[in-house]
Parts: sequence; structure tokens; C-alpha cells
Amino acid sequence: MHPAYSVIVFTTSSGAGYGLLFWLSLAHLAGRLPGGAMAFVAIALALALITVGLLSSTMHLGHPERAIGAFSQWRSSWLSREGVAAVATYAPAGLLALIWLIGADTGVTKLLALLSAIGAVATVYCTGMIYGSLRTIRQWNKGLTPVVYLALSGATGALLLAVLMSLFGASAQWIGVITLVSLVIAGVAKLAYWRQIDADPGQYTTAMATGLGGQGGSVRPLDPPHTKPNFVMREMGYQVARKHASRLRRLSAIALFAVPIVAVLIAVFAPGGAAVLYLIAALAAGWGVATERWLFFAEAEHVSQLYYGATRA
Repeated sequence: MHPAYSVIVFTTSSGAGYGLLFWLSLAHLAGRLPGGAMAFVAIALALALITVGLLSSTMHLGHPERAIGAFSQWRSSWLSREGVAAVATYAPAGLLALIWLIGADTGVTKLLALLSAIGAVATVYCTGMIYGSLRTIRQWNKGLTPVVYLALSGATGALLLAVLMSLFGASAQWIGVITLVSLVIAGVAKLAYWRQIDADPGQYTTAMATGLGGQGGSVRPLDPPHTKPNFVMREMGYQVARKHASRLRRLSAIALFAVPIVAVLIAVFAPGGAAVLYLIAALAAGWGVATERWLFFAEAEHVSQLYYGATRA
């Protein structure tokens, strides 16, 4: 699949935003979130990342002005469910931000935090299922796809919260431990996902795509079905060489998991330089998750390409 930058920005930015919103909400529910400016800046950053991501997703539509129509298909479409969940999450999160902005002390913030956390998880899960539900792409049609989306959202969100707390002088060991556990879980999930898609040869063949399977023997095209690339070939026929994909996997794993885990470990046991260490970890993870998401799309093989004689890279 063609790795459109608008979708990469959408999934990485909104994922980090929802992850930050989730941990913010849980920290508030547990009574461990410092109030004042830090809480408002954190939730404002979360909402900003979410908004940038959602707006970026509309750039991938042929007619962005028709995006509102997607909300009506929530019974059958994960894309529509994602939109509904995203809009629903704005209400409690926005109210929570407003209350923290004016410094009001009210018991309703606990309920708003709970609804925000639930909404964040639901929205990211729907995002993962947009791709996980597509049977036409074997790399995406896996149970681990939404799990990886949730795990990466939680890991990047925890990193952002750790950075903000350290910058505001509210650094605590618990956020370092949560960040470390989140990164390890995300790393295990992503490595398991890569191993799973590498072991899956796919259930469809060129013979099935062309309808010539009953003729006996192997089927391969003698001539291309078109004299020049068409829309399907451009959007769904992107291929990345296996050696390049392997190299990018290693680089993304180092930047997204190895570097942040080491930095967070040092910050937990030597909190004196926590702010710098968390910032380094967040910057490395940002580059790593963007690379991981580019690979997620670039490595995806749409079944329609069998008609054009595509083979595994």
C-alpha cells in the first residue's frame, strides 16, 4: 500500500494524543496528577495532537468536505465508529481541560477523567480495526493489529506525560515505571506482529486472482494488464524490498524501543537528569514510531496486486 504521509501523521499524532489523554486521566483518578498549569498544558497538548491527527486524516479523502457523511455508517464501518468515538471523547476531555484552566475544584473531574480514558481506548481500538478488519490485506488482517495500535499509543503517551512532568518539576518514579512497562509491552507486541506477518504466506494466489486455477500448473502473466500504471497499481501496488524493510525495522525498533527503554531506565534510577533523558527518549520514539507506521503501510500487500503479477518482496 502507498504510505500516504497524511495517514502516517494521523495515526502517529492522534495515537500519541490519545495515549497521553489516557494516562492523564488515570493519573487524575489515582490522585497522582499534579494540578495547576501542568495538568492543563498536558491535556491541551493531548487535544492538540488528537486534532492535528484527525484533521490530517481528512487530507487522504478524495472529498474532505464529505467527511461528515462517514458518521452515518457506524453500524458497519470501523472508520465511522472511530469518528463517532473521537467526537464523543472531545466532550469530557474538553470539559476537563476547561475546569483545569479556570482552576475549579469539583468532584465531576473524576467522572470526566474516566470517560476520557474510555473514549481514548475506544478511539484507538477503532483506528486499529480500520486496518485489522480488511481481509484483502494479509499483513493487516491480524488480531495483533489493534493490539499494536493500543500498545504504541500507550507507550508514546506515557513518554509525553513523563516529559511534561519532568519539565514542570513534578517528576515521580511511578511515571517512569509506567513508561518503561508500556514500552516493553509495545516492543513485544510489535516484534510478535512482525514475526506473524513474516510467517504468513497468504491464502490467495495469482491463479485465484485470474480465475485460471482450474487449468493446471502454475499461472504467471505474459503481459501486463495495462500499458501504464493505473490508480489501483499506484495506491495498492507499492513495494519495498525485503532488505530495505529489514533495515528499517531494525532502525525503528532501536529508536522506538531500545533507546527510550535505556533512557527511561537511567531516569528512574538517576532522576537528577530525568528531564533531558525523557526528552531524548520521546524524540527517539517519535522518529521510531513514524518509521514503524511508514513500514506498516509500505509492507502491506493488497490482494488486487496478484492480478498484476505481483510477488512477495
